[in-house]
Amino acid sequence: MKKELLERYSRQIIIKDIGALGQKKISSSKILIIGAGGLGCPVADLLSRAGVGEIGIVDNDKVTLSNLHRQTIYNYKDIDKYKVNVLKDKLKKINSNVKIKVFKVRITENNANDIIKRYDFIIDGSDNFKTKFVVNKICLKLKKKLIVGAISKFQGHIFTFNFKNSRAPCLQCFYQSIPSDEILNCEADGVIGPIATLIGSIKSSEILKMILQIGKNIFGKIYIFDLLTLESRSIKFDKKKNCVCKKYF
Repeated sequence: MKKELLERYSRQIIIKDIGALGQKKISSSKILIIGAGGLGCPVADLLSRAGVGEIGIVDNDKVTLSNLHRQTIYNYKDIDKYKVNVLKDKLKKINSNVKIKVFKVRITENNANDIIKRYDFIIDGSDNFKTKFVVNKICLKLKKKLIVGAISKFQGHIFTFNFKNSRAPCLQCFYQSIPSDEILNCEADGVIGPIATLIGSIKSSEILKMILQIGKNIFGKIYIFDLLTLESRSIKFDKKKNCVCKKYF
C-alpha cells in the first residue's frame, strides 16, 4: 500500500479487526447506493472516506431548498442541480481514489437487474416502497447483500439481508404487501435532520462489517431507533412460506 494511502486510512488500519488486509478488502469492494437523499448522503460520504473501491449512485432527482436541512452533502449553490452529479463531484474531492459511477434514473423493473448486478453490496435509501420491493426482488435473484433503511419524524429503521443464505428472510417477509408511501412521506409528516445522519451512519457501519466479516449484523431483524426517546429495539422475523423469496431458493 502506498505511503499516502497508509496515512489516509491509518486510523482504520490500526484497529485490530481491520489492519492492512482489511483495508485492502474495503478498497476492492463495490457498493451501490440507491437514493441520494437524507440516507444516501451520509452513506456516500462515510464510505468514500473509508476508501471503498467503487461506489455507484442511483437517483434522478435535483437538489431542492427543502433537502438542505438533512441531506448533508448539498449546499445552497447545488439547488436545481442533479443530485448524482453533485455527489460525484464532491466525493471525488473527498477521496479521488474512489471510482464513482452515477445512474441518473429511477430504479424500475426494467433497469434494476443491469445496474444491481455490477455491485457486491446494495444500500437502499429510496423514499418509496415500490422501489424497495423491486430492489429486494432483484437482490434476491442475484444473491446480493442488501441494507434497507427509512426515516420519518424522529425515528429510523434498518434491515440487513444476506441473500446468499437460503434461509434468510427478505423485505417482503416482513411487510408481505406493499405499504402506503405515506409512511415515508417527509413532506407530510416531517423528519428531523439528525435521524438521517444517524441511520445513514449505521448503514455504513453494517456494510463495512460485512466487507470485513467482523462483528454482528442485523440479519433477520428490523432495528428501530427513536431520537425523541433515545430508545432502540430490534425485532426478529422469520422467512414466510409463501413469500416471493421462495421462488429464488
